[in-house]
Amino acid sequence: MAWDSFIRMQEKLIGRLSRKVQSDSGMSAADFIVLASLTESDEGRMRLLDLAKRVEWEKSRMSHQVARMAKRGLVAREECPDDGRGAFILATPAGYRAIEEAAPIHVEHVRRLFVDALTPEELDTLGRISARVLTHMETQPD
Repeated sequence: MAWDSFIRMQEKLIGRLSRKVQSDSGMSAADFIVLASLTESDEGRMRLLDLAKRVEWEKSRMSHQVARMAKRGLVAREECPDDGRGAFILATPAGYRAIEEAAPIHVEHVRRLFVDALTPEELDTLGRISARVLTHMETQPD
């Protein structure tokens, strides 16, 4: 019961937030998560594999997403001087502008659809439960 409710809530919430990001900013949910991850990182850049791991995507999916975003000028690829096979992905000025415009609206939707439905105590409990599950998952093999 708890698992089914959690999955249904997560799917519905992510679906609605994805549609809102698309309609409000013109960015896909994938664009948003990549730009949010990059702009929250040191110097607005990450190695491609680290970025893929952070958002739990396969390397090929991240490569295709980055290629699409690079064509639109949101990100750029930079060769890694320490590793000829590796590359850094960095947010461009256009990418920073896009996420800076989209993020406040996204936060507003998260608040309206999720945060406002819970009491402060429930949010604290959910935060502790989420942290516990994340810690547990880090000790488990894939």
